[in-house]
Amino acid sequence: MRHLFLILIASATFSALFATQINAKQNDSNVLLAKVYQPGTNVQQYLVSEKFDGVRAVWDGSTFHTRTNHVIAAPAWFTKGLPTTPLDGELWLGHGKFEALSGAVRKDVPIDEEWRGISYMVFELPNATGTFAERAKRIVSIVKLANTPHLKTVKQFKVNDEVTLHKLLKQIVAQGGEGLMLHRADAPYVTGRSDVLLKLKLLYDAEATVVAHTAGQGKYKGKLGALEVETPEGIRFKLGTGFTDAQRENPPTIGSTVTYTYRDKTKAGKPKFASFLRVRNEQ
Repeated sequence: MRHLFLILIASATFSALFATQINAKQNDSNVLLAKVYQPGTNVQQYLVSEKFDGVRAVWDGSTFHTRTNHVIAAPAWFTKGLPTTPLDGELWLGHGKFEALSGAVRKDVPIDEEWRGISYMVFELPNATGTFAERAKRIVSIVKLANTPHLKTVKQFKVNDEVTLHKLLKQIVAQGGEGLMLHRADAPYVTGRSDVLLKLKLLYDAEATVVAHTAGQGKYKGKLGALEVETPEGIRFKLGTGFTDAQRENPPTIGSTVTYTYRDKTKAGKPKFASFLRVRNEQ
């Protein structure tokens, strides 16, 4: 009887976890997500912008939401001057300041001082008509009309070839930036993961779900050794680097979504030189 009871609990836990993952994937389809840039892409078909290491935020005209539809509690003074037009962009504090940004936007009750340096970098108009090139021009007009210091347009520009693109990438990274985004200039508004939007980085990043913890050995005895994770495609591998001592003592929970970096993939699809970056910034 006790054995049956434990089985029922495990089954219910798995079902709840599976449902949570399905819901997150469905919610993710409400916004446009990038694929990885591939060599040989015709870059002249795209508008290029800096990839900001911020918190993705959708403005519905009155409230900020994460890409999985959790409310972001922003101070009233921050939202007061924003337009009623729906916007998509990144809350951004500056290069190398993601942790401070994350701490600020995750609070249920915002702290004014923590929001003082945050900007809302707009790169899309949800459900708007026209090509992306046309929508990008509208964004410039909307931001200019709002005349709010922390509301900013993500600058979009053209490049002629891949050589110029990679020179630009190196410049952005040298300045502390994360990489580049390429958005098809002729693309209508779409959602979900699509090759109308590409990301180009010296290091790529992706997300996976934590499915198990591996115990550490040696200096990590009694702490986390590695996370076993599973990608949305069903590929499992271990993340054993990139953790702080505090994270090894209190590792990401099973079922949570983590972001990791990697340099390339094997033929089987496993990431090479994968390293833990952070727990996905969702509430």
